[in-house]
Amino acid sequence: MAWRWIAAEWGSPEQWRFVENITPVPGPGEVTLRVRAAGVNPADAKHVASPRPGRGLPVAIGYEVAGTVIAVGPDASGVTGPLVVGDEVLAFRVTGGYATELTLPAEKVLHRPSTLDVAEAANLLLAGTTAAEMLHAVDARAGDTILLHAASGAVGSIVLQLAALRGITVIGTASEARAEDVRALGGIPVTYGRGLQERVEETIRSLRRVGVDAALDAAGTEEAVEVSLALVSERGRIVTVAAPARAEERGFQALAGTKPDSATFRDAARSDLVTLAGRGLLRVPLSRSYPLSEAKEAHRFLSQGHPGGKLTLIPGPESGVTEAHAGSYDHAGGDL
Repeated sequence: MAWRWIAAEWGSPEQWRFVENITPVPGPGEVTLRVRAAGVNPADAKHVASPRPGRGLPVAIGYEVAGTVIAVGPDASGVTGPLVVGDEVLAFRVTGGYATELTLPAEKVLHRPSTLDVAEAANLLLAGTTAAEMLHAVDARAGDTILLHAASGAVGSIVLQLAALRGITVIGTASEARAEDVRALGGIPVTYGRGLQERVEETIRSLRRVGVDAALDAAGTEEAVEVSLALVSERGRIVTVAAPARAEERGFQALAGTKPDSATFRDAARSDLVTLAGRGLLRVPLSRSYPLSEAKEAHRFLSQGHPGGKLTLIPGPESGVTEAHAGSYDHAGGDL
């Protein structure tokens, strides 16, 4: 018998239920995975906190996993090629990743490079595809200087790495405690809080740049929005994943993975991100792993706001809570 987490009613993770589940046999174009790791994201809880259009209860929790193929339906080919029993894979965007087994469309599955750790693989694609889309949305290009809010967060840490690979200079806001994490990933850290605009302008002058070409907001704070608007004259080159209401009000871009255009872009970005991670050019900072049965505890820790890295759920008795720190970042809880 398999197990999974569900939201049987709208509300907080404290109301979720860990239930037995019969795993469906894969049909045409489907595969079944034994889940080895599930990524933990703020969106997992946010999207079942209250009723959402087109979604009924119960809702299976979790959007991204890494695992092993244990059954294959007819004509099941993944993003990176045909799938067979025994393949090590990752998958995004899935429904019900907080599970011991999962049957899903093969089109959501990619082969996992042997060089990519299973916990990193399970946490790569939600943050990674969001980061890639943010850079795309503002047309960031080599030689640009961009301002990134929540630069040490889940999305921010990927933005920093992708930008560095493309020759883009990033001024990244973070807490003073996370400044070195931003610098280690190629960014120029500035501390958020009172006087942020002046500190960014001083940094621009030190770089001998004219100004900021674009702004990416993964924080969603009033400060992030106002400083972005003050420093970037072209509204089309400001984007947020955390302040959609303010974006609509002030006329700049807001992204969300639930939007069709975003979903299309993010699907197309998956393969390149996995390739970069497999080559060691892109890493996912990790913090803690929890047994799958302790998903509520993982979200309690996540809700504190500064997890210090991505959290992972591990099915099986061998998965005690661990400190797997491989880099730190501040939490940013946008609607990804």
